Amino acid sequence: MSDNHADLIIQARWVAPVAPADAGVLADHALVVRDGVIADLLPTALAAQKWTATDTVTLDRHLLIPGLINAHTHAAMNLFRGLADDLPLMTWLEQHVWPAEGRWVGEEHFVRDGARLAAAEMIRSGTTCFGDMYFFPETTARVAMEAGLRAALFAPILDFPTPAGDGPDDYLSQATRAADNWRHEPRLTIGFGPHAPYTVSDGPLQKILTLAEELDAPVMMHVHETAGEIHSAVEATGERPLTRLKQLGLLSPRLMAVHMTQLLDEEIQWLVDTGTQVVHCPESNLKLASGFCPVHKLLEAGVNVALGTDGAASNNDLDMIGEMRTAALLAKGVSLRAEAVSAATALRMATLNGARALGLEERTGSLEPGKQADMIAVDLSALETQPVYDPVAQLVYAATRDQVTHSWVAGRCLMRDRQLTTLNAALIAKNAGEWRERIARDTPSPEDEQ
Repeated sequence: MSDNHADLIIQARWVAPVAPADAGVLADHALVVRDGVIADLLPTALAAQKWTATDTVTLDRHLLIPGLINAHTHAAMNLFRGLADDLPLMTWLEQHVWPAEGRWVGEEHFVRDGARLAAAEMIRSGTTCFGDMYFFPETTARVAMEAGLRAALFAPILDFPTPAGDGPDDYLSQATRAADNWRHEPRLTIGFGPHAPYTVSDGPLQKILTLAEELDAPVMMHVHETAGEIHSAVEATGERPLTRLKQLGLLSPRLMAVHMTQLLDEEIQWLVDTGTQVVHCPESNLKLASGFCPVHKLLEAGVNVALGTDGAASNNDLDMIGEMRTAALLAKGVSLRAEAVSAATALRMATLNGARALGLEERTGSLEPGKQADMIAVDLSALETQPVYDPVAQLVYAATRDQVTHSWVAGRCLMRDRQLTTLNAALIAKNAGEWRERIARDTPSPEDEQ
């Protein structure tokens, strides 16, 4: 290949690189890809003079942005979408989700089929990288590889038996084995996923801290999700959960604290001092009536805040465009400041901030030369997104996920003109329907439970 020949050139009406921070929106620019990496980003007219390419894609009605990063989800739970709606968190978990998992979760079928359904939904809605916490992470790893997605997979760890293991030592063995098995795969990261402070005791948390440091692995944990969680911890131990995690030494840039709807100013300062990452899941928190993460306060203090959808069983979708909109609007309402989370900030939370939280900032999250060519194209020509004054604002406040037309990861096209190229959509839909029949037959109706 000559020095000026590329694998792919994408010519777009607008490009929002996200970084550097002052890049703004570039009109009529071309992104050049060689060997899966962004080689150049320059005006389209100059690109035609400087580069030739094996493939050129012209998107003259589109906004090209970094692929969206769903920093927290439970992919296989897509098969529980709509199973137990309109319930508070602990009722939802203890009376519905955990029993359903005990009945149905199995490595080869449930997790595989659920993860495939999630992967297809994520690609179709613009996600190119996801952080997942669920049983049998190696099964999800194989699905991510099949789909072409980038992923950070967090092996769940709890104090008690589940369909995936007998207890903490078993889960830790599975996590370290998975990390070893996938250590050479550049699109995969394996981390540790202690479920929550109320389900993991000090001993396993100390082991996780040691292993994570030895393996340079990230840690993801649900923390301060509800006021009830705080109340129960204080009643039982006299301490708030975050105080306990701080004393154990878990607060660090390695930790992704998910939800964080209940935070004192002192606790926000702990996050600043330790570099702890926060993952905000606004729609799941709203649906489960869990509370509001103080996003504006966190961002102002300098905490890195990423965005996640949580699982489709509590959201009920994996739509990161919708999540950006909800995050921006909710932050304004909670802080009573219209500028609290701008459209540009919401996009950064859904891209570069997510990459930073997952430890992938050097590889993805922005459209900069040298980074992996992970990007999506959004068609803004629909009546519902006309006229376009500010493409990023139009994306966040008016566009919908069905306007995502193309997706690439490391330069490989995963969706072209809304058609999946790596996954069989018809087979995935068929399998989802079959699971629905099986699960519905086994699930008592509300009338049966009375």
